[in-house]
Amino acid sequence: MSKEVTTQILHKAVLRFVTEPSPDQVARFKAFLAGKFDDGEVELELSPDPSLGNGFILETENEVYDWSRQGRGEQLQQRLREILLDGGNLSREKLMPMLREGVHQFSLAASTMEIGHVLSVGDGIVQIDGLDHAMYGEIVVFEDGTKGMVQNIGETRIGAILFGDDKDVKQGSRVARTGKNAGVPVGEGFLGRVVNALGAPIDGGSEIKEVDYRPIEEPAPGIVDRKSVSEPLQTGIMAIDAMFPIGRGQRELIIGDRQTGKTTIAMDTILNQKGKNCYCIYVAIGQKASNIAALTENLRKKGAMEYTTIVAATASEPAPLQYIAPYAGTSMAEYFMHKGKDVLIIYDDLSKHAVAYRALSLLLGRSPGREAFPGDVFYLHSRLLERSSRLCKEKGGGSITALPIIETQDGDVSAYIPTNVISITDGQIFLESDLFFEGQRPAVNVGLSVSRVGGAAQTKAMKAAAGSLRIDLAQYREMAVFTQFSSDLDETTKNQLLQGKILMELLKQPQGNPLSLAHEVILLTVAQSKMLLNLPVQKVQQFRGKLLTYFDENLPEIGKDIETTGQLTNENKAKILDIATQVKSEYLGNLEKD
Repeated sequence: MSKEVTTQILHKAVLRFVTEPSPDQVARFKAFLAGKFDDGEVELELSPDPSLGNGFILETENEVYDWSRQGRGEQLQQRLREILLDGGNLSREKLMPMLREGVHQFSLAASTMEIGHVLSVGDGIVQIDGLDHAMYGEIVVFEDGTKGMVQNIGETRIGAILFGDDKDVKQGSRVARTGKNAGVPVGEGFLGRVVNALGAPIDGGSEIKEVDYRPIEEPAPGIVDRKSVSEPLQTGIMAIDAMFPIGRGQRELIIGDRQTGKTTIAMDTILNQKGKNCYCIYVAIGQKASNIAALTENLRKKGAMEYTTIVAATASEPAPLQYIAPYAGTSMAEYFMHKGKDVLIIYDDLSKHAVAYRALSLLLGRSPGREAFPGDVFYLHSRLLERSSRLCKEKGGGSITALPIIETQDGDVSAYIPTNVISITDGQIFLESDLFFEGQRPAVNVGLSVSRVGGAAQTKAMKAAAGSLRIDLAQYREMAVFTQFSSDLDETTKNQLLQGKILMELLKQPQGNPLSLAHEVILLTVAQSKMLLNLPVQKVQQFRGKLLTYFDENLPEIGKDIETTGQLTNENKAKILDIATQVKSEYLGNLEKD
């Protein structure tokens, strides 16, 4: 007959104290531990610790029970911080009752904290043993105060990403759960500032006073809470406002190869929001710190930093911070949206964001899929971009308009990440390298660009002025290809080609000079009437400047009427064409004299 052998497990616990406990107290602690670990024996080590002030701290394998004065003090400090974040006023009248309540409610009930230990650390990734009840996205705190976020939950261990340097996080270091999801401070104080992905200022300015604290991961508004996109967000770029209008609450992708003017479009759009009651948030992911500094200085010179926040996760920062940066920026935008404000957020760029996430996933041991990206890379961007919307009046009526940027390789829009983001967004502005190097800036490809919101986000004045502009340009580009080797062309074809060249020249726009709605409507009205056909193509830009200057100086009421009503009346249209005819005849006369 075989004899059954049972293996006893030895559990270790440490009791820290200031005043040595009596034998009766020790016995009670051991009884408590025996009830907790009923599968083996318990070894209790007594350790004096004067820093506690008073009371006891009992440390088991995965939990800490705090009966100390130090622990109570920390709880009270946390309560004070919560009152501050709620916008509370810590006057003497409010502070004293709260302190009395904290003293009267003091009891020997322990504040319990679950702890684990670091198995390995490297490249911003920490593998942890012992946090059996940790949740995905929960913040954990290490011995040295460094924070991390749970990103992977396995059968035997937890994977976390670090929000700081890992030099003081070593194998065997203790790590504790907080029970809170990762969040970022928000408030009006962030306007005009440059902050990192955790909301800390990095521009050398004063400390920012936050008014709230929002989780970086937030469910997108439901269908019932949304309103259809109908109000335009003017970019100030005539090629976009006329052909691919963007509405408040829309998600319009800016896509193209490296160095084709993607960031320039985003910057001009920010500049154009001045005085239009729209806050802007620019999220820089994986960019050089020098580029972000230059961009910030440019916005500051143009007076745009007053309503703009820059969230920067530079190329030198670890992948975890690059990963959470766009989510943190969106949380800052949601603070304003839920207050009924309109917000423009730019993600520059989500290609680098996906690369940072791929690095994290591979280091966490997740299975690689297509192009080594993890299987949930689509969800990565969909849960981010779905948070951009326009809320209904019952929810405050605010909006977040998103302009994500994606970098392509040699114009390949069918690659993995570009196709993912194209399917999530409400349209895309495709910037073509060939057009850019030909001097057409912005280098918008008319055929591949689209806005799925369309005319719903356009003013009536812009609709009337733009007319068939997009079709005309598409036909011109096709016709230019087929007729480049033909010498015998009829008059209609020649005029169509000339009109196309003039329109392309008119749509060229220098960097940092967004146009007002009135200026765009005036120029498009003149161009679509084919009044510029007898004007030399190389003189179109010069004539454009003279025409707009004339209207600003002599007929400002026409521009004001278009801006305030959003309409182009027949009377104003007739005036625009009459004045344009006069200015053109004078301009051509001066050209002949020269």
